[in-house]
Amino acid sequence: MLCPFCGENETKVNDSRLVGEGRQVRRRRECRKCSERFTTFETAELVMPRMIKTNGTRQPFDEEKLKNGLLRAIEKRPIDLDTIDAALDRIKHSLMTSGEREIDTREVGELVMRELRTIDDVAYVRFASVYRSFQDVDEFREEIELMHKKKNKKKK
Repeated sequence: MLCPFCGENETKVNDSRLVGEGRQVRRRRECRKCSERFTTFETAELVMPRMIKTNGTRQPFDEEKLKNGLLRAIEKRPIDLDTIDAALDRIKHSLMTSGEREIDTREVGELVMRELRTIDDVAYVRFASVYRSFQDVDEFREEIELMHKKKNKKKK
């Protein structure tokens, strides 16, 4: 690691700690030449896969677009942003650890719906209605009935 003060490549690690829920290593370093101290952070480099849209085009993963979709789904619902941020982190973690270089946006949509289903039924139905392009009230009814059946199975 180069010293940011003098450019020396000989630095000594004085202390290492896990931070960020164990996903990052914080290191306190000292330059052997100028004796200045500085901190570095080390993380595993996991690359987000490219998104394959339904029309076949490919584009980079856009975290902001995903977050906006989640926020629209929970609009005017009693859900705090920390819950959404945690869901977003789980979705991103799933994508990064999938090992895929490209992933279909339908799979991302399914991940989002799985998260929303555990957070809030209304937010889930809102997202699903747009994602699955519900055409009429019957499709809403079918989705809600399916949710009720799954909940009743879990209760038994």
